[in-house]
Order: sequence, then C-alpha cells, then structure tokens
Amino acid sequence: MNAENDAKGILADRVRKTLSGREGVSERRMFGGVCFMIHGNMCVGTWKGSLIVRLDRKDHEKTLSEPHTRPADITGRVMKGWALVEPSGIDSDNGLKAWVHRAAIYAGSLPPK
Repeated sequence: MNAENDAKGILADRVRKTLSGREGVSERRMFGGVCFMIHGNMCVGTWKGSLIVRLDRKDHEKTLSEPHTRPADITGRVMKGWALVEPSGIDSDNGLKAWVHRAAIYAGSLPPK
C-alpha cells in the first residue's frame, strides 16, 4: 500500500469493506483522503497510504508505542487521541481490521452528533 494506491481509493475501499454492515457509518472527503465516521463521530481516515485512527486520548502514549504507529500530525501539530498507522501495519487484512475495529468501538462509544 502506498500514496498512489491511496489516491486511487484502494485503502478507502478496504476500510469501506471492513466497516460494511456496521450501523451509522458515513464518509466524507477530508485530510486529502476519506474520513469514515460512526454516528457523526470521526473514526478512521486515509492519508497518503496510511490509516489515521481515532482512539481514546488517555491511551495516546500507549497507542504510539505500538508497532507501525506514529503521531498524527498531518496539520502540523500532533492530534492527541489520533495515531497514524503506517502502510506496513495495515498491509494485511487482519492488521487493517484490528485497527479499524478498535477505532470503530471508540467512535461508537461517543454520543451521536
């Protein structure tokens, strides 16, 4: 998976498939990619071949200690509660599903917007 594939929507298609059947999913162009939301709350997004995941802010440092992650700083500053999962962490379907599932559980726990 690389930036060119992301631009073609391959990563977005994989995320879409992973989220299919889940209630309250919508999507919007954002970050120069696609952002997926659950009941109006941002969940995951695609950005230059990587996956942006939203998880609990209190677990921010723990999340960033996991393999293939780095701070989500696409706006020029680190967004607490968000991590960027590099392509090597989402190349396999199991890797992608695990990250999307975690983020979907968190976004689904938030009050609908």
